[in-house]
Amino acid sequence: MPQYKQFPLADTAEGLTEADILNWHVKPGDEVKVNQIVVEIETAKAAVELPIPWAGVITELHVEPGQTVEVGTPILTIDTDPGGAPAEAPSPNGVAASAAAPAPAAPVEEEMKPLVGYGSKTVTAKRRARKDAGAPTPQPVAAPEPVAEPVKSGYVPLAKPPVRKLAKDLGVDLHALASEGQVITREDVQRAASGPVASPAPAVSTVSLSDASGERRVPIKGVRKATAQAMVQSAFSAPHVTEFLTVDVTPMMELREKLKKSPAFAGIKLTPLAFAAKAVCLAAKRTPDVNATWDEAAQEIVYKSYVHLGIAAATPRGLIVPKIRDAEQLSLPELAKALGELTDTAREGKTPPADMVDGTITITNVGVFGVDTGTPIINPGESAILAFGAIRDTPWVVDGEIKVRKVLQLALSFDHRVVDGQQGSQFLADVGMLLADPASAFVF
Repeated sequence: MPQYKQFPLADTAEGLTEADILNWHVKPGDEVKVNQIVVEIETAKAAVELPIPWAGVITELHVEPGQTVEVGTPILTIDTDPGGAPAEAPSPNGVAASAAAPAPAAPVEEEMKPLVGYGSKTVTAKRRARKDAGAPTPQPVAAPEPVAEPVKSGYVPLAKPPVRKLAKDLGVDLHALASEGQVITREDVQRAASGPVASPAPAVSTVSLSDASGERRVPIKGVRKATAQAMVQSAFSAPHVTEFLTVDVTPMMELREKLKKSPAFAGIKLTPLAFAAKAVCLAAKRTPDVNATWDEAAQEIVYKSYVHLGIAAATPRGLIVPKIRDAEQLSLPELAKALGELTDTAREGKTPPADMVDGTITITNVGVFGVDTGTPIINPGESAILAFGAIRDTPWVVDGEIKVRKVLQLALSFDHRVVDGQQGSQFLADVGMLLADPASAFVF
């Protein structure tokens, strides 16, 4: 007999309440195996692929790509015993065709344990009443209310998350762009958006465009929503202080050119940000307050012996801050390699949710945009953030003479509840000294 189970949206990260359905990897009628990836979702932190814990045949998809779904909501139904004996076909009034058959039982509660590594919640889903394709066609009594198909013709367009987001922004219907099996590209979306007749936006479109006013409205959701909430929380709960320091980093840049030729950096992109990351880890040893956390509930300051270094990264999905775990234990080559991998993963939208939490201190590299400095907002749960500015050729006084040097500006924002002015100034001065004279690392 068919065994129907509903697969609810699981908590893929601590505190997740909702997620957007990005892309289905299955359709009704598909046979799946245990732990097969069935759907890609976008949380407030990252794009995540979800495996299904059962084997069987997909019978129904309950949501369309683009919809926002709360945790615990069933998103598909699967028959885990498709080879079993067929169930008796229900009659139009919901009673089994056999006169002796009892009325359908109440919905069965099925407890689904959370996916491995995906939070700690236990989700309870109700099993739907089973359906049988062989049921006799009921005589028409009254026209039933129309029911929208979860996916047009059972087919989900194939497109990567950045392409799907672009289509949302431009109001392009992905269903109209490709036949089954064809992967939709960014060029396909742009071509459709600029054509003489644009495809109508899907019912779940996240963009409203007004030609009359020239305005484009995008709902606040996903990463943008999470970032906004975090920044407001931080700005209005932690008393920010920002200090600035201008540094001659010519010695660091000269050392960088030498190290790039070293076998230790073969195949590794050595950026100035790697030096900043190493400097932050070393300076935090001398001033542990910048690596501490204010625990409001417990009324305690929690000092960390480890550095989970956050690196603010601009991605097509918005600003995210993935972490380098235990960064204080990494050498300069290891840090440089970790930064490269972190950046590539973030740009592809594949940063795991686990890599987005529990940071202790953050660096934001505004210099890559040609910006000198700024007043960064501290990430919630941390006590300091360092802005790393653009490195410029600048007139600089050296031994009484004006010379052209490589100069950058640093800005440190810190939580004044945890970090006093003396401690913040000491930390910033130490970072500046390590960048201006890398040999000073020997005294740390």
